Amino acid sequence: MSKPVIGFIGLGLMGGNMVENLQKKGYELNVMDLNKDAVAACVARGASAVSSAKELAEASDIVMLCLTTSAIVEKVMYAEDGILAGMKEGSVLVDFGTSIPASTRKIGADLAEKGVGMIDAPLGRTPAHAKDGLLNIMAAGDIETFNKVKPVLEDQGENVFHLGALGAGHTTKLINNFMGMTTVCAMSQAFAVADLAGVDRQQLFDIMSTGPSSSPFMQFCKNYAVDDVSDLGFSIANANKDLGYFLQMVEDLGTQSKIAEGSSSNLQAAFDAGMGNGNVPEIFDYFLKLKK
Repeated sequence: MSKPVIGFIGLGLMGGNMVENLQKKGYELNVMDLNKDAVAACVARGASAVSSAKELAEASDIVMLCLTTSAIVEKVMYAEDGILAGMKEGSVLVDFGTSIPASTRKIGADLAEKGVGMIDAPLGRTPAHAKDGLLNIMAAGDIETFNKVKPVLEDQGENVFHLGALGAGHTTKLINNFMGMTTVCAMSQAFAVADLAGVDRQQLFDIMSTGPSSSPFMQFCKNYAVDDVSDLGFSIANANKDLGYFLQMVEDLGTQSKIAEGSSSNLQAAFDAGMGNGNVPEIFDYFLKLKK
């Protein structure tokens, strides 16, 4: 049985590596990105470049998105020459980005009117895992659509989860990132307060890491605050965006999260201070200089 033709929009570090992995596994790719060098790299390995999202959708069985925001996803979807205009009946859209669940469900409903399926499938792990097809994929959508694209997802992920109805993947990812980024903010400030109080940061880590507070996120924070190694490849800008999406989701659910509001305000302040491109544990520097 021949492999489906894949259309892929969003060739950043994660998306570009995902395309390279698919190409190594024998898939035919149509690609699109504002970064011409990223497109050229894919074309050099045999992909076809397209001039519009509509053209890409018309030429593909599965359209995959690895874009940064819900606003960009909606722009690419609903433009006059966008994805919605070109999707064929029976095809599937897969959104690998981190988006607002309400936006995802709206797009899914509009696609369904054309006989097109949708899966939201946010990612865990790193671009290095993407290149080797070892991502964690949190997929959601109706089971028939999921099963249609599951073989392709399994070529991209070591662990592929089906989480339920459309939007559950993005919901789970936002909850996951709320927990993770709040942990990083709290631990980074713990190191900063220790320093300001004259407590050795290494000793603080030695004590805390022997108890239930120990976690990989604590280790990432220690690597920066103690060893000056910034090795959690997730930016303050992205964390800030995701916490904003989490708060939007919480509002849509008719509840609130004071904890998320606190994490979000700290990430926003660090972003406003020009630290957006730094990895999240680098918020330690913001806390270290924070005045009353």
